[in-house]
Amino acid sequence: MSAAPSRASRQSAERGGRRAEWLAAMLLRFKGFSIIASRHKTPLGEVDLVARRGKLLAFVEVKARARHDAAIEAVTYAARRRIAAAAVLFLSRRPDLADCATRYDIIAVTGWRLRHLPDAWRDGD
Repeated sequence: MSAAPSRASRQSAERGGRRAEWLAAMLLRFKGFSIIASRHKTPLGEVDLVARRGKLLAFVEVKARARHDAAIEAVTYAARRRIAAAAVLFLSRRPDLADCATRYDIIAVTGWRLRHLPDAWRDGD
């Protein structure tokens, strides 16, 4: 039986996650995206970043891990379903974005290294 994570380790993980999301947002801005939402919570799930470039809307999951492959693998089927459900709800509340194409991206963060996987999955994957 494992012990529950300590308050200090939860706070450290929270700080690490916020740092990773900030780095990911900077990368997306560098690539010409504007960030229209971050840590968007819905009853169905959360989207780390919603980024727009022209008529393209990217729903981005950010994962910080010791290795990029571990970060990518951490976006499980269940996580993808939650993110997609949250994205649908987000879009239902933003009719001004109805004409945008959408995709799901992953940004894996390892230290200061970022790996962007555009169009990492599609609905139903």
